[in-house]
Amino acid sequence: MTLDPSLRASDGPALRRDLALATWGLFAGLALLMLAGGLFGTLLGVRSERVGLPTAVSSLISACYYVGFLVGSRLTLSALGRVGHIRVYAALASVLAASMAAVGITGDATAWALLRLATGLCTAGLYVVAESWLNDLATNENRGRLLAVYGVVTIAFFGIGQILLFTFDTRLITGFAVAAIITSLAVAPVALSEEAVAPNLEESQHLSLRELARVVPTGVWSCLLIGVAHGALSGMAAVYSTRVGLSAARIGLFVALPSLGGVALQWPISAASDDLDRRAVGLASALGAAGVAALLLLGDPGEPMAFVLIGLLGGFSYPLYSIAGAYTNDWVEPEHLNAAASQLVTLYGMGAVMGPFAAAGAMIVIGPSGFFWALVGLHLLVAVFFFYRMLAWRAPLAKRPWDEVSLPARAFFVPATIIAMGRRRRRRRRAGA
Repeated sequence: MTLDPSLRASDGPALRRDLALATWGLFAGLALLMLAGGLFGTLLGVRSERVGLPTAVSSLISACYYVGFLVGSRLTLSALGRVGHIRVYAALASVLAASMAAVGITGDATAWALLRLATGLCTAGLYVVAESWLNDLATNENRGRLLAVYGVVTIAFFGIGQILLFTFDTRLITGFAVAAIITSLAVAPVALSEEAVAPNLEESQHLSLRELARVVPTGVWSCLLIGVAHGALSGMAAVYSTRVGLSAARIGLFVALPSLGGVALQWPISAASDDLDRRAVGLASALGAAGVAALLLLGDPGEPMAFVLIGLLGGFSYPLYSIAGAYTNDWVEPEHLNAAASQLVTLYGMGAVMGPFAAAGAMIVIGPSGFFWALVGLHLLVAVFFFYRMLAWRAPLAKRPWDEVSLPARAFFVPATIIAMGRRRRRRRRAGA
């Protein structure tokens, strides 16, 4: 089954049906991968604290994951051109499963760092496969929504995997073995996909990072900054929650809630970015994340309200990557979509390498609360950049007449909604007069 090109200009039931048939195997495989990844990453973070590793060493292990991101995103695109999406996916998933099991066997920090690098390499490659696949199917009219489904699947199952932490003893291999088994199962749905569904790379062309930055500077630099913020949040959340004395069950919930919050807000934020200037939506979302992180500085991390706020923090923060990716792909030529997907994963990884060090440095200087101070500053930096780019390259707020803007876009961008409601009331009064 192939996606009917004639359907790409609309967003009707026929297109949605074709997209579902073309992506079911990919999304099913990603769900299993993220389930295993969430469990594995949290297990390792808590285990490193349980054995008493210094903050700097824990941050180094987390950073190695994102170093692997840099390597994996660069290597995967060339492999795709030689053997195709499905085979690359299967190879990366099998290596990822072996690396997860190996971490559970050893207790050496150096081995953990090297294996964490391997898991980062494989995960980045899998992201490149998924995003190039989806961008090949998407149009500018539905890209935000399609990437929102991708974001919901990856973030939701990653969060569920993190919650599973409390069922395993982090000192034993059991949890790592379960993560490896789930990763192995993730190969099956993608391997069963029809070969014609995967993108054809014969017409794909290379696009350097410098050229991409020239064409879409907003997408390039925002993706890098978002990577720093997400690296700090995901890389050090388990360390922070362990450091402040939360129980194993609460640690799993604390590190999972940002992902689950991202699921809750991914669709409305991404849908809003299809109808409004994506930079404006990104600005508002980054400001929301910074504000929530500031509120978390005021309370006890063990209180119920702290868990609500950490979920809301992820809800505002995690959709930012989808916004940056959708904005970038709005501007690149179709033959450059696969190369752009690889470059974005690379940029995100470059930023995410720095994230754990930024959070760890703040925690060393300030204490555990430095984790949230770092998140406030990093999200404010993202917001300032989006605001600067809106001033440097002016464009209408709405991409279509305001009366045609979707409900998620209106609900998300409250100031514009209020202005539009006021204009309609004035028109009605004039008509009545």
